[in-house]
Amino acid sequence: MQPAIILVSDEHTAFLLDEFGRYARDYDLHTATSCKGALEVTRTIRDAGGQVALFVTDTELPDAHVLEAFHAWRTVVPTARRIIAAHWEHFLERAPALRPGMAKGKYDAYLLMPRGVRDEEFHGAVTELLSDWGSTVAKPEVESVRIVAPAPTALTLAIRDYADRMGMPSGFYTPDTEIGREAVLECATPGEPAYPIVSTPGRPSFVATSVRDVAISMYGAPGDVKVEGLVDLAIVGAGPAGLAAAVYGASEGLTTVVLESEAIGGQAGTSSMIRNYLGFPRGISGMRLAQRARNQALRFGTQFYTGWDVESLETRPDGTHLLSTGGGSVEARSVIVATGVAYRKLGIQAIEDLVGLGVFYGSAMTAAREMEGYDVVVVGGGNSAGQAAIHLARFADSVTIMVRRASLAETMSQYLIGEIAYNPRITVQPCSEVADGGGEGRLEWLDVRDTTTGAVTRREAHGLFLLLGAEPNCDWLPPSVARDRRGFVLTGRDIPTDLWSHHLPPESLATTLSGVFAVGDIRAGSMKRVAAATGEGSSVVPLVHTYLAPTT
Repeated sequence: MQPAIILVSDEHTAFLLDEFGRYARDYDLHTATSCKGALEVTRTIRDAGGQVALFVTDTELPDAHVLEAFHAWRTVVPTARRIIAAHWEHFLERAPALRPGMAKGKYDAYLLMPRGVRDEEFHGAVTELLSDWGSTVAKPEVESVRIVAPAPTALTLAIRDYADRMGMPSGFYTPDTEIGREAVLECATPGEPAYPIVSTPGRPSFVATSVRDVAISMYGAPGDVKVEGLVDLAIVGAGPAGLAAAVYGASEGLTTVVLESEAIGGQAGTSSMIRNYLGFPRGISGMRLAQRARNQALRFGTQFYTGWDVESLETRPDGTHLLSTGGGSVEARSVIVATGVAYRKLGIQAIEDLVGLGVFYGSAMTAAREMEGYDVVVVGGGNSAGQAAIHLARFADSVTIMVRRASLAETMSQYLIGEIAYNPRITVQPCSEVADGGGEGRLEWLDVRDTTTGAVTRREAHGLFLLLGAEPNCDWLPPSVARDRRGFVLTGRDIPTDLWSHHLPPESLATTLSGVFAVGDIRAGSMKRVAAATGEGSSVVPLVHTYLAPTT
């Protein structure tokens, strides 16, 4: 059974069916003339084990307001994407009343119904939403990564999450399946088989001991790739700031190398949907944004090496820099530090012991699909926590956002607060913190402390997603790079005056080490937003050019 697209209109059903004919090969097209009729079709598909990928509805239905209809359909299939296709006679007239609902997440796009053949603006929006649905909900048709193990573990989930962040669909198999048996035979060694066994494109199966093993298998390690001589620019970190610096640096003629220890995209790459990034009116997932930026940088000649942490930065007497990793080193005339931040640990050992077994740091896109039918908790009050909660609500029975503050207003964007308030599956629990947790082999319960009274209550929870704020990733930097008391890199006028050269402050994104710059979340005082990080990544390149100018 193919995924379904349901077209709903009292007047224009036949027209919509004709317009969506191009999707008939890959989707089952269904029609209805009312909210009730579409609800019956949806339940029939669900009860037969099928999936609904997309609802497309006219602006008015005979038996319900269109936003009420979306709510009814969403209770049956919360993962489907939702479009209003307005007839051209009513597009402008009805837009003011309907568009506010889009801001609250009631539907995904308000589009003008096609007026002729090959309306690619309309169909571009449709395929964009179908692609988003396919990457986050549907079982992949082609698996780039296959993992074999007797049962899911923290490592298998981490590998799948890494693959998702790299835009590589994955599948999990037990050893008693046909695919599992083939993988076990391919990795046969004396004694009991070791797991997990991982297969990646064009390479033999192997036993993975870490996510880094998989990264190296996919892309090779820095030591496997010959970096020809001294490069103009080495960027440490491939989050939004590092990717922007790579695009602008390479496009302006600098030989550019990017070193990333994990997945391209950094913390932003785990975001299920970024809705307030300029130029993407329907939003874009962090993974897609990162992969597009990576491809853009590759087009200009950037070299990417993933799988190794940068262990040290050494500056030589001639001013060049040596970046050392476990797999090799890179020599560069200038360095941009864009390593971002990591989520702060909760610090409760019982919880830490269950990481990967119901407990996750970050939004863990893969884990979200495993939460179907469960009650889950998201701890954190920032935008990442809000985005994670909205994504989890597509799968989980209930999502509780737990924050120590009295509300989300101080830390979260208003558009997310509005969308959360509308979603009946999401509850905000203020003035609360996790005190303990446990279960038999995986998370089953949490103890929650009221921060105002100190009272502790126990609740069921099969998923805990921790998005607790920022800790810098820059322990590898030498002491000559000044940092604030929290460990974030100081730049520009934030650097103490006694460290200025000739009584002049460094450039705005320059550090205390000549030729080394810092951008994005790792920089002290930075705004923790994707757009701000990309802005800094692009703004730093002219400073790099100025620094290199005397020797070019």
